[in-house]
This record gives sequence, structure tokens and C-alpha cells, in this order.
Amino acid sequence: MKIAIVCYPTFGGSGVVATELGIALANRGHQVHFVTYRQPVRLELLSNNIFFHEVHVPEYPLFHYQPYELALSSKLVDTIKLHQIDLLHVHYAIPHAYAGYMAKKMLEEEGIYVPMITTLHGTDITLVGKHPFYKPAVTFSINQSDVVTSVSDSLKQGTLEIFDIHKEIEVIPNFIDSKKYSTSFTDCQRTNMADENERIITHISNFRKVKRIPDVIHVFHKIQQNIPSKLIMVGEGPEKEGAERLCETLGISNQVIFLGNSNEIDKILCFSDLFLLPSESESFGLAALEAMINKVPVISSNAGGIPEVNMHGVTGFLSEIGDIDDMVTNAIGILKDDSTLEQFKKNAVREAHKFDIAKVLPLYEEVYQRAYKSRLKNA
Repeated sequence: MKIAIVCYPTFGGSGVVATELGIALANRGHQVHFVTYRQPVRLELLSNNIFFHEVHVPEYPLFHYQPYELALSSKLVDTIKLHQIDLLHVHYAIPHAYAGYMAKKMLEEEGIYVPMITTLHGTDITLVGKHPFYKPAVTFSINQSDVVTSVSDSLKQGTLEIFDIHKEIEVIPNFIDSKKYSTSFTDCQRTNMADENERIITHISNFRKVKRIPDVIHVFHKIQQNIPSKLIMVGEGPEKEGAERLCETLGISNQVIFLGNSNEIDKILCFSDLFLLPSESESFGLAALEAMINKVPVISSNAGGIPEVNMHGVTGFLSEIGDIDDMVTNAIGILKDDSTLEQFKKNAVREAHKFDIAKVLPLYEEVYQRAYKSRLKNA
């Protein structure tokens, strides 16, 4: 099957999932065409089954903001016609579902029918999409999709509460490829990050306000007062500078390492003993899942889809949003002795395997086949 995938080519969860899905589909023999404004960060190597089509947005002084949706729609039309694409899979409702719908309508004028699958990922619904300026367009785009999927049951329910949706929303969870996380690293490499007697605590995100970065710092501040620890902060974003200042204020700058964006997430997590995710909103919690597959228990809030990934008392603990003291108590409970920590590590990796791509990929393929059959009826 020839599949066109539209996504954001960034470090964000939706872009990572879309890219990994495309790679897995290509490995199964499908021909995958990524259509976006830059090669996705996880798409390191093109192959016989993977293609990348860059969306160029010409700059015209007439426009205050350049019309990416228009350029994307036109590029989709050209790509679908040139490569005889069977179906279109767009990740993130804004602006991809809207652009995909426009491409579909333009193609139908030429007698070409291409089904569109829209996958909802989170802030496209809970933050941007529900804004009064965008809500009508998002509602329309979702309802005009041939198939709609959501990465968690929590996001599905939130979408149905916010929008007047007439389409059935199918839950297909995010995933990880467990085979990619079998690498082991030596203890001597671990000492580059922390002393032998210190625990390593990690946070990975885009450092937006919704991630509650100050909570990460405050939780760690109290943990290290009881257990010798280092905090590894991975990512870039608007909250990073404030987090660095907060560390200085609390006198823990020497114990916190800011690494910025990194392509060595697996190595960092391999050395980690605990992962902090106190977000006020998470559609799924992909960062938590990546931690768990690396045998790292998770201390998190109970926001959004996180409880569908982080099992309370099994793979880590859930707390109310902003309850720093509870997070600290739970973290110390895990880190206080090696045997308790080891049990949580084993639980984490066991639960993470339930989200292996080998179990999730067939769910997408079934959706594709169903959508493709509907296309044949319209052709």
C-alpha cells in the first residue's frame, strides 16, 4: 500500500510517533511518503520504501503570515497524483486535517478518491483546537475524515466533550519499538553523569508551561535532601531559562545538568533511576513510556492519559497535579533501597512491552485496509 503521512517534523511526541510508524510500515513492505516542511528528526535514513517530500512556502509580501496550509494542500495533491498514493494519514488536527481535506476535495474534482485517516495527539485538541478561532475548522476537519483515531481514551473523551463530533473515534495507543532499547552501557560511562553513590533522576520534555518544569525542580530539591542525587534535564523550550534560575536560587545548580535536545535519550534513560513527569496535561505520556522501556520507574501527575501508561504502585506512582510533597514521598519510597528500586524497574519494562509497536502496528493496518476498501467503493 502507498501511504502519505503528514506530521510535524520535530522532537514532539506526535512527530516521533508518526515517523516511527512510517518506518515500521516501510519495514512491512508498504511505501511511505512523508510530506512536511522538513525531514522528521527521527527519519535518519531514506530507503526504497521511504520518501520525503518537502513543503516549500513561497514568501509573498502580501501575506503577514505565509499560508502553510495552502502550500501543504497543493503539495499533497501533487504527491498523491505523482506517486498514486492509496491513502493519507495526517497526524495532528491543526492544520493537517484541514489541509488534507482541501487536498481530497481538489483530487475529487479530477476523479481521484483518497481516504484520510486523522490521528489526534493532544494539544491540537486540548489547547489550540478548542480556541474559538479554530474550533469550527477543527470540528469540520475531524468530521470530514474517513477514520479518526486517538492516542488515548482520555484524549478521546476530551475530544467528544469539547467538539461536536459525529465520527467514531478509535483509540490506538502510542507505542515504542522495544527492539531499539536493548542496548546496555557500562558503569564507567554512568559516572560521567553522577557519583557512584548518587541516584540519577531525569526529566525529558519540550519545556513548555504545561510540563510544570518548576515542579520538577522542587521535587528534585526535596529528594536530594534525603537521597544523594543528580537531576538530568533534557530538552529545550520557553521554561528552561527560568528553571536554571530556580536551581541557582535553591542552591542546587551543581546537581542539575541541562543537556538541551539530545539524540541519545536511550543512553540517558539507561543510566536513570527515576523519571519525573508532573505535567498538568498529557494526552498519552510517551516520555513516560520511553522511560519505562528503559527500566525507569515514573513519578507523575494523574493528568490526561498518563494513568493509562504509568500504573500506580506498579511502574511508579501518580499524584494530583501540583502535589509536590506526595511526589517526593513516592519518589523516596522507590529510591530508598536497591531492592525496591529494582522491583519497580522490572515492573516498568514489563508494562512497557504491552505498548510494543508489534502489537500496535496491526491496529493501524486494519484501519488502513478498511479505509482503502471504502475508497474503492467511491472510485
